Amino acid sequence: MSRRKTFSPRKKLALLAASAALVGGTAVVMTGTGQASVVCDGLATALGNNENFIAGQRAEPDAQSEARIANRVAVIEQIKVQQAASGCEAGEGSGGEDAQAGGAPAGGGQAEGGQAGGGAQPPVPPVMEQPPAEEPPAAAEPPTGPGDSDGASEGDGEVVCAGSTVTLSGEAGAPAASSNQFPVGTTLRVTNLDNDKSTTVRVASPSGSCALLNDAAFEQVREPGKFLIRNALIERVRSAGQTG
Repeated sequence: MSRRKTFSPRKKLALLAASAALVGGTAVVMTGTGQASVVCDGLATALGNNENFIAGQRAEPDAQSEARIANRVAVIEQIKVQQAASGCEAGEGSGGEDAQAGGAPAGGGQAEGGQAGGGAQPPVPPVMEQPPAEEPPAAAEPPTGPGDSDGASEGDGEVVCAGSTVTLSGEAGAPAASSNQFPVGTTLRVTNLDNDKSTTVRVASPSGSCALLNDAAFEQVREPGKFLIRNALIERVRSAGQTG
């Protein structure tokens, strides 16, 4: 008659403890490996996004492209440092997942750090994307008064055609002038000294007088019921073809 082999309660407890330790160790190794993979994938994605951003800036550059590219190059160098610290293949990018360059990698494994084979893996700080250089604010345009369509400030014109009178041409359209002394494109300021109203307009066509205003420009300086400015000040604000 065969005898069944039995274990004492103490041996049973020892066997259970050994099994639990084996299973737990396997789980730790698998968890640590998985977390390291998540970190590497996130860093590779961030690297690829920044590289795609730089490529886009180089393909369609603007005034701020150089500053943006310099920022992203610095971000890429930081990502490579983090890849090396995490045991990833440095410089390996995934090509990016979306249009947001430098997106933060997945967080699973960054906060925990993970353990493999009982050794503690140093935590990897999140990749921070440096914002692109601020766009320079557009230069503020000087305020313009009624009829000051060219935006020239008062006091910067050269007085011309002293003693000339100014009348209207009867032409429609946006405020403009015509002249027999200044070429098309010249900017003139006409001031009615009787009411201190002025308009700044460009010469759009030739005429038979120093400064002849069209209907819209004349309405900005006229006195009610009058069609002639006898006491006028005419200034050349900007020559034809001159900018600034």
